[in-house]
Amino acid sequence: MSLLFGGVCQIGYVVRDIEKAMRHWSDVLAVGPWFYKEAVGTTEFRYYGQASALPDLSIALANSGGVQIELIQQRNDAPSLYLDSLKHAGEGMQHIAYWTDDRFDEYAEALRARGYVEGHGGRMGMRGRFAYYMHADLPGNIVEISEMAGGKGEYFATIAAAARGWDGADPIRGIGAGQ
Repeated sequence: MSLLFGGVCQIGYVVRDIEKAMRHWSDVLAVGPWFYKEAVGTTEFRYYGQASALPDLSIALANSGGVQIELIQQRNDAPSLYLDSLKHAGEGMQHIAYWTDDRFDEYAEALRARGYVEGHGGRMGMRGRFAYYMHADLPGNIVEISEMAGGKGEYFATIAAAARGWDGADPIRGIGAGQ
């Protein structure tokens, strides 16, 4: 538990083949169901504080208990921490995330005051802001702050509820571009 942000809400993994990763998590680890969006639709993006090309992202989300698991595959070469992580560490866990309804700026300032810098950030569609922070002392320790505005909180609650009652059926559920 963080005294600053509460409990970790999400663990994110960068992968090269998201369909394969979802199958592994659901078939081998029995985690699901996965809510899969092939084209996320990032609308704003910064890389180390500068406006940047938009990454073409596919994302899958599922819950394991009270923690959301996120799988991320970037399908283009726009600069991002996702590609940086793949290059330096390969596939695997890339970040932990804390969520907030109304304290995004406060959380971001708390990280900056402790020596963290924003590696990348932005917005996906009409949903709330997100930002990934890094610290020179622990460069592989990426912390995401995610704002639950724009329906994101309700969407994540739906994913958590589906996991609680999941019986293994329909393990991968495609989500349309409007989500």
